[in-house]
Amino acid sequence: MIIYNVTVKVDQSISAEWLEWMNGTLIPEVMATGLFSDYRICHLLDQEEDQGITYVIQYTAETIEQYRQYEVRHAAALREASSTRFGPQCVAFRTLMAVIN
Repeated sequence: MIIYNVTVKVDQSISAEWLEWMNGTLIPEVMATGLFSDYRICHLLDQEEDQGITYVIQYTAETIEQYRQYEVRHAAALREASSTRFGPQCVAFRTLMAVIN
């Protein structure tokens, strides 16, 4: 099992709008690709939020091949949609993890 982890620092002034857009638009579009079986969105705690609020979105894929298909077919367009809508008010970095247990 693979976890595609997206960590996003969101400016406080747009955090409610961003979260609504993620839940109502972007995450449903990612899940509609059929390449992920589950997801979760988390608020990172125990941090200073004066520079923004940090969220973590974790998408679960059964195989690395499914994740690779997502990267090749869908990732660029979905990242562009986020960048176009929110610009520098959101900064993201991505990691890929294999579940051991």
